Amino acid sequence: MHITLNKISRKFNYEWIFRDVNFEFEQGNAYAILGSNGSGKSTLLQIISGHLHPSEGTINYNKGKDSIPVEDFFRHVTYSGPYLELIEEFTLEEMLTFHHHFRKFRNGLSVNDVIDITGLTRNRNKPIKYFSSGMKQRVRLAIALLSESDVVLLDEPAANLDRKAIEWYRGLVADHSRDRILIVCSNSQSDEHDFCTQSIVIDD
Repeated sequence: MHITLNKISRKFNYEWIFRDVNFEFEQGNAYAILGSNGSGKSTLLQIISGHLHPSEGTINYNKGKDSIPVEDFFRHVTYSGPYLELIEEFTLEEMLTFHHHFRKFRNGLSVNDVIDITGLTRNRNKPIKYFSSGMKQRVRLAIALLSESDVVLLDEPAANLDRKAIEWYRGLVADHSRDRILIVCSNSQSDEHDFCTQSIVIDD
């Protein structure tokens, strides 16, 4: 998988959020998008995901010799952000089973395997609306990193995580990112992204 940003720009009303972002993402590498709050990090991540269109510029997705249309890119990407809604009426097991109908888990992992990896086994039958913010973030990260995809996009992955959960997140990344493009959006919290080999500083 290869993603190319060509002079990507985005404006809101008459104000430019960022302009002329050029970058290439290659499979097997981890990248950080860094910047202060409100700098446009999440907006750029959503453009990369195909959920937003740039105001100017183009983005190209290629897998091998094949070009992937932006409307089909969702099949190749998984996404996590602290604002991403979960179906709170579902239990953890129901949530993961529902997700598994649409996107299989990596390496033949089952729903039970994923529950075990989250560390939330004792809460498998609890409705997600009763989960703490940190527990919900574990579920989001597990779905993004453990589902089949070529590209994983993580927006502020350590949000609402305590120190033990951050170590869990870093272990999950180490185990499940080597053969993919991983892009981490962060406001410079180093333990979210210090394993990344390249970065875009959006404030620049």
